Amino acid sequence: MLSKMRNIGIMAHIDAGKTTTTERILYYTGKIHRIGEIDDGAATMDWMTQEQERGITIQSAATTTYWRDYQINIIDTPGHVDFTAEVERSLRVLDGAVAVLCAVGGVQPQTETVWKQADEYKVPRLCFVNKMDRAGADFFGAMKDVQEKFGAVPLAIQIPIGAESNFEGVIDLLKMKEYRFDPETEGEKITESEISAERLEQAQTWREKMIDEIASHNDEIAELFLMGEEIPLETLKAEIRRGTINRDFIPFLCGSARKNTAVQPLIDAIVDYLPAPDEVPPAKAFHTKKEEEVEIPCVTSGTPCGLVFKIQYDREAGSLCYVRMYSGKFKPGEQVFNVGKKKRERVNRILRMHSNKSEPLDCVEAGDIAVFIGLKLAQTGDTIGSEGMPVLLEDLHFPEPVISVSIEPETLSDRDKLKETLEILSKEDPTFTSRDDAETGQLIISGMGELHLDVLVTRMKDDFKVGARVGNPQVTYRESITQSTDHTETFDRVIGGKQNTAQISIHVEPNQNAGNTYTCNVKKGDIPGEIFDAIESGIVNSFGSGIQYGYPCTDIAVTVTDIKYDPLTSTTFAFEACAVAAFDEACRKSSAQILEPVMNVDILSPKEFVGDAMSLVTQRGGIIQSMESKPSTEVVHAQAPMAQMFGFSTSLRSVSQGRASFGMEFSHFQIKPGGLNNF
Repeated sequence: MLSKMRNIGIMAHIDAGKTTTTERILYYTGKIHRIGEIDDGAATMDWMTQEQERGITIQSAATTTYWRDYQINIIDTPGHVDFTAEVERSLRVLDGAVAVLCAVGGVQPQTETVWKQADEYKVPRLCFVNKMDRAGADFFGAMKDVQEKFGAVPLAIQIPIGAESNFEGVIDLLKMKEYRFDPETEGEKITESEISAERLEQAQTWREKMIDEIASHNDEIAELFLMGEEIPLETLKAEIRRGTINRDFIPFLCGSARKNTAVQPLIDAIVDYLPAPDEVPPAKAFHTKKEEEVEIPCVTSGTPCGLVFKIQYDREAGSLCYVRMYSGKFKPGEQVFNVGKKKRERVNRILRMHSNKSEPLDCVEAGDIAVFIGLKLAQTGDTIGSEGMPVLLEDLHFPEPVISVSIEPETLSDRDKLKETLEILSKEDPTFTSRDDAETGQLIISGMGELHLDVLVTRMKDDFKVGARVGNPQVTYRESITQSTDHTETFDRVIGGKQNTAQISIHVEPNQNAGNTYTCNVKKGDIPGEIFDAIESGIVNSFGSGIQYGYPCTDIAVTVTDIKYDPLTSTTFAFEACAVAAFDEACRKSSAQILEPVMNVDILSPKEFVGDAMSLVTQRGGIIQSMESKPSTEVVHAQAPMAQMFGFSTSLRSVSQGRASFGMEFSHFQIKPGGLNNF
């Protein structure tokens, strides 16, 4: 039953307590019978060897649990910025999210990134202010932080009893009761009591604030509130649910997952306030035959339609395709149609995942998340459905890789193994790419940051047993143009005794911060469809091969304005080759430039070292954007060229006695002054 299902994600800055919170949710819902700690390398959701060794989440892990007869599909996402693609694809398929905030740090840099991603996909969310037992914990400060930074409306439905070492439990503002969680029974035994006299006034003040906010969206509640009448609990809960789903406000809860305090009320809130799959707006899709946008209502009786949002390689089963179902149902043994690739495939098995363990399913229906085994061609972002209703769900968009290293096999026997492994890893992670450098003959791998590449190289060596030597990190540059140009290219060759002709006119122009785009303004008429496909293929492949230096192109808009087609001599080969030549020539005329990646740098530093930290950034060509003060730290927001940021962590540690930290994420590409000669 759809109304009894919740698809949620746990998202936060690194070290805010996502995995710890998820671990407690699984324990209290009876999914696991022993709480595993990250510090011990025993967390259920961090099952990869590297996750256990490094103490961080690298891959999003999926699991399903049950609470009060509700099915909750949970995806625990990474917090580190290098693995932002994992968060991105998880949020794309989720109906709701729990944002975990650190009660001490409040909104931290990576919180901002995941919050913006959740806003982009219009995901309703709750906030859980964790670590209330830590020194410097401030529940109300965290609420204010969210309000100021995101313009969101926080709605406290709980307030803490005490803080820091005096944190005892929570006051429920709906029931107006105090709740304490027994440490002897790992928080399972809950004590309910009346609100003590010294806390009653504060609780009443915050309850009034809560009802005031809810009443601004509901006339019935407003009327009861103004008349001083008792508002039924169910009425309040129904309105909080409606407001949360509409993103009018964000319910705030608090607790300490590590100390097993106030996690059960969070699970209740997930069930009570986050949407069921059929309560969010229907998924939008493009009908390939009708060439129009359609909506896909979430109903089990509809045409089967699902989105592959993640691929994971398993040594025994091959590719595990994580699929979110938007409509209809699929059974094991059935044929599915990959709409984008226009290919049929057979689903051998369908599994329900619990981290790295699984159980077989007889059927997966609309709204659910499952793993399909047997799909050979499927990639992240593919839509699977039926030929009768060929609809393409909105694809997933990932950031461009910004850092590269060269990699070479240690022995000849490792060469094929390395290529095969790189293929598997690129399929798993769309932000990881590999290419052959035509000039040096080296194999180059690219990713989102030094940690990202380090993790993947370690996986190659440990999991796939590939012997490889890795070079020093290099910046991944891009090429683009600064002017608009029109160009007409003619192709006329005799190949194998047959004449091949083609003529194309194209217009190229800069496409500021909008990526590469291709459009064709020529009507089909008598020209076969495969000719248009050949031209598009030629142009799109050219985007990846560069203009002058062989770096991929970015921010170029190409429009085909005219095609000369001869039914006797024109071939698809000729048009593809002609398109490549036309692109190269047009871009050369358009003042091609080399672009370098610029990073957003967020430094968290104790107040006494903040001056040294700032001068470090400015010495490396960085620009300070803004600063904000927290009780014990200063947060510096800056932008700096990626090429200058290698070794920054060592320098920062040495000037701050190891107490400052920083996070970096890609911001944009800008023209590199002096081009490649200026290093």
